[in-house]
Amino acid sequence: VSRVKMVLKKVSLPYISATHLLGYRPITSMNDIDTLISNNALWSKMLVEEDPGFFEKLSQTQKPRFLWIGCSDSRVPAERLTGLEPGELFVHRNVANLVIHTDLNCLSVMQFAIDMLKVKHIMVVGHYGCGGVRAAMNDLRIGIVDNWIRHVKDVRNSHLDWLNTVPEGPLRYDALCELNVLQQCFNVCQTTMVEDAWARGQEIVVHGWVYGIQNGLINDLRMSVKSSADVVPAYEKAVAQVRERYA
Repeated sequence: VSRVKMVLKKVSLPYISATHLLGYRPITSMNDIDTLISNNALWSKMLVEEDPGFFEKLSQTQKPRFLWIGCSDSRVPAERLTGLEPGELFVHRNVANLVIHTDLNCLSVMQFAIDMLKVKHIMVVGHYGCGGVRAAMNDLRIGIVDNWIRHVKDVRNSHLDWLNTVPEGPLRYDALCELNVLQQCFNVCQTTMVEDAWARGQEIVVHGWVYGIQNGLINDLRMSVKSSADVVPAYEKAVAQVRERYA
């Protein structure tokens, strides 16, 4: 049974939507910043009523077992969609969920998660309908982010002949989205932090997932790597499975 299925069995979660907080009146304007502050006060109040010592315990330490490396897209709330509570998930997000070997932001998050927090799992999580993936596939010019998305274009170019056999449009975007996640998983496995952790016997498993905004479900791409020796075989097998799915 996957961890996702296990955590979704939780009944009581410390998350509530704006519609619950406001008597089913949704926020209609982001200019109403006071609404966000009011939401926070009500959220805190509800948690304290449910567990009076919740924030006191949370303030003492964090012991997450998971590091989530995902896209910045606002429709992908990592804790909520996995059913996890505050303190259970360490999160890094950027456009198109990239792991670049010169990105000190991402690498610093990984180093802290591995060496200090001792996370057991690292999940690279993309999502279908990703604007960065679509821009890379179609060579769209957006602005400074084009330089960042260049890394997704590199993934596209590595598989371009095959991608051109996939029907143009959503299917091709989904295929590239999955290939991008697999490449970023491969990159995670090649970082010095992960390689050193495996070398000293620290337990870390790297996973590749894609979240479906259209149905709220996580698609496990079956690339789960727990040692340096597994990286290339796991990557090649996962890529082959992507190609089979879109054949």
